[in-house]
Amino acid sequence: MFNLLNKIFYPSKNLNVFSSKFSILKKETNIERIFKAIEDYSQEAELRYVGGCVRKILNNEKVEDIDLAANIEPTKVKDALQKNEINFYETGITHGTITASIENEKYEITSLRSDISTDGRHAKVEFTNNWRQDAERRDFTINSIYSDINGNLFDPFDGKKDLEDGKIIFVGDAEKRIKEDYLRILRYIRFFSNYSKFSHDLNVQKAIKKNINGITNVSSERLLDEFRKIFNSNTIKKLCEDDFSFQIVKLIFPQFKNLKILKNLNNFGKNNLKNIDFCFLLSLLVVDETDNSDYFFYKFNISKKDQKRILIIKNFFYKKDQNQKINTQNLWKVFYKYGKEGLKDILNYKLFSSKKIEKKIIDHLKFFDNKDVPIFPIKGEELMKKFNILQGKKVGQNLKIIEDYWINNNFKISDKELEKIIKS
Repeated sequence: MFNLLNKIFYPSKNLNVFSSKFSILKKETNIERIFKAIEDYSQEAELRYVGGCVRKILNNEKVEDIDLAANIEPTKVKDALQKNEINFYETGITHGTITASIENEKYEITSLRSDISTDGRHAKVEFTNNWRQDAERRDFTINSIYSDINGNLFDPFDGKKDLEDGKIIFVGDAEKRIKEDYLRILRYIRFFSNYSKFSHDLNVQKAIKKNINGITNVSSERLLDEFRKIFNSNTIKKLCEDDFSFQIVKLIFPQFKNLKILKNLNNFGKNNLKNIDFCFLLSLLVVDETDNSDYFFYKFNISKKDQKRILIIKNFFYKKDQNQKINTQNLWKVFYKYGKEGLKDILNYKLFSSKKIEKKIIDHLKFFDNKDVPIFPIKGEELMKKFNILQGKKVGQNLKIIEDYWINNNFKISDKELEKIIKS
């Protein structure tokens, strides 16, 4: 009955200009199997695209993730998938989310719901079959657009028009939406940077400033993931040019002590910002002469691999007992020890963080771009056989001395030099 009422009072608009794009999804993915599985389950069952994938299609962006909404409860969603031999796993069953998997394609299916209570981080939900009720609990009008498999829209808050007009508008009362989930402060900054063609609404600014302390309720993982999405959308530059957005990000991430670097990039930085990865961006923001990067690792649980990359940069520029000069000899040592990625990170850090462009640094980047990392030519077995050394600690000690000599001698060592080291 609710399904019928939704169709009567909030009719979808058949937009031919977009229907072809939804058709492409049908051709290039297995989405039709998901729709058929759910909508054949019962006479009332219905499935719709929702959120980001609809927004991106309407805005001619690349669709990477497909989110779906179903008007049946999670247990029925699972039952429908099982009957159609579609693999799935429970990614957020308490909030009604099931992830279906077909040929390495993932589809998040969330049952329609309303929030019964929220604490700014978690919500207690109640499942419903009312599409508008589900739309009312979403964050922004541009994310409250639904579509059937053919591109017919259900858009109760005119999100399509707001998207076209470049307006980021909260669904209902901005402060209420923020208090339901404080991550929406950072999400607002992301969508504003992506789509807005206007200045910030004063009431929205007030609501964000009033509730900014609530961001402490949000896990560090969710915060950093949201910032990663800002970076991936290539809007960092626009964010830094907007004073309000810039200040909010500074308040949310006090560990980003060097955020101002992004505001004052030289021409090299501006032209190459789109070419760096997220880990390198973090190094630009957190590396300095203090223990700020260590605190950042602890606070945000950065992977060991990314920690290592960031520490290579920090140690090169700020470790007291290390030669910090950027010259060919030192760079060859870096190249050997840390590989091409470590070398590029060090040179790029210098280029991005400097007020002026140093052509010599760019020349170093080009020079090493097609070079191969030197390979240490001496093996332990060879050393033992050639100099009659027994296996043990002494072999390792000799190898380390030989390797250090080889590195400092521009990766060269003669048999005579090798013999001299062994006999000394």
